[in-house]
Amino acid sequence: MAAANFGPRLSGFVFTEKLGSGTYATVYKAYRKDGQREVVAVKCVEKSSLNKISTENLLTEIKLLKTLKHRHIVELKDFQWDDKYIYLIMEYSAGGDLSKFIRSKRALPQHIVKKFLQQIAQALQFLRSKNVAHMDLKPQNILLSATHSPILKIADFGFAQHLRTDQDVDILRGSPLYMAPEIICDRRYHPKCDLWSVGVILYECLFGKAPFHSKSLQELEEKIRDSKPIEIPHGVQISDKCRDLLLRLLQRDPLQRIDFDDFFNHPFIDLEHAPSEHCLAKAIELVRKAVVEDGDKNYELAVTRYCQALDYFVPAIKYESDPVKKDALRERVKQYMNRAEDLKNILKPGQQPRLDESKLIKDLEQMCTDGEKLESALKIIVVAKYKYDTEEFEESLEKYELVLGALIKILHDEPPGARKDLLRSGLDQWLSRAEEIKKYLKVIHSPVLQYTMRATRRIHKVSAQPGALCEIEGAKTGSSGVRDQVIFGVFLLITVTPKLPVSLL
Repeated sequence: MAAANFGPRLSGFVFTEKLGSGTYATVYKAYRKDGQREVVAVKCVEKSSLNKISTENLLTEIKLLKTLKHRHIVELKDFQWDDKYIYLIMEYSAGGDLSKFIRSKRALPQHIVKKFLQQIAQALQFLRSKNVAHMDLKPQNILLSATHSPILKIADFGFAQHLRTDQDVDILRGSPLYMAPEIICDRRYHPKCDLWSVGVILYECLFGKAPFHSKSLQELEEKIRDSKPIEIPHGVQISDKCRDLLLRLLQRDPLQRIDFDDFFNHPFIDLEHAPSEHCLAKAIELVRKAVVEDGDKNYELAVTRYCQALDYFVPAIKYESDPVKKDALRERVKQYMNRAEDLKNILKPGQQPRLDESKLIKDLEQMCTDGEKLESALKIIVVAKYKYDTEEFEESLEKYELVLGALIKILHDEPPGARKDLLRSGLDQWLSRAEEIKKYLKVIHSPVLQYTMRATRRIHKVSAQPGALCEIEGAKTGSSGVRDQVIFGVFLLITVTPKLPVSLL
């Protein structure tokens, strides 16, 4: 693309298009003339437009971005100047900003919002470790690395500061719609101001508009001063965890607002399993433990460890940017899924040889008199066995647990003889079976597999083409992000439903 005749010119770069402009700066898309023609965003600040406050903001932004290096914070690559302009050369974000993304979708599904919130939380956790408050968090200052499977980048650190608790502020820093009530109403800063902004962003992502959307600053201040609790709009389904976090973030009183530690540890965000550089190491460590348990024939624990490892492998795949390494990780995941399936079959109830149970029950029934407690108990055992044979394991366990206590008492009161010996043999078998079912259900109902089940529910259809990928909530078929979710979803189906063909992967 030919260079446009822009006012600012920067040696070594070709400006291609204007991305946006503000009070004292204009941002352009550009590329380097040499090397691999790296695409960047250049923020051009006209010196003549700067006053004392804007100069301080610019210096703050440069100072912070030079030291704040994080996956979810926009990178300042370099800065230069000439007689007219100061140039901030930054990484280019092809997906635009979060505000435009929300408007294009009207509102975002909860699972997408969760991914975005995880990334914002990771950035805030890093800023918190540096004792930095952004003070102007809003969708316009959150950039998307790409239009598909975007990585969020927090930008515009002009208002950011190293601040103390409950510090007075001489001017309003930030955008009023996303500004914490204590700043707007009391002109006092509290470290939790960024958490309020996150709550407003979360609300806007879910429902398409900010909770205190107003036509004027006066109207906004009136709404914020109103003691009426935040209302969750009807017609949009959100989980209890999401609702809890939203309401705790949007507490007008900062002392009642969720604190940073509780925010980072909130189950809706689940930072423990968010894509990060730590996921792969955790997955490998769990696999090593699984292999040891597998070798020692502790199959129940081995399955649990394999599943826990997969819970980290999936975000590790999402975090990895190298396509070759991504494919290698996917192959590894398939191997562990197959091994977990083998172990599941070993653990499946009914793999051990049994006495002829039907004959045992029939013999006991013949030894009963009409109306005897043992006769009633055996009828329940027959139902439990039927449910067991048809692999309705939860219903089977329910029946066994209903009757085993009564059978133990009957055995205790039974006089010595053939019937007592026969009942003891049957009771040993039924107690053993109940324990096997419990172990099996514990494995398939583990929190890890429940997490996987939620991913599986997002699979809408499987293409008729062999080996094709699934479409998940409108995502583009064939994308790496979709493939990662499908692998995790299909893992559950393979583990619980052996008949599903592995070729779907």
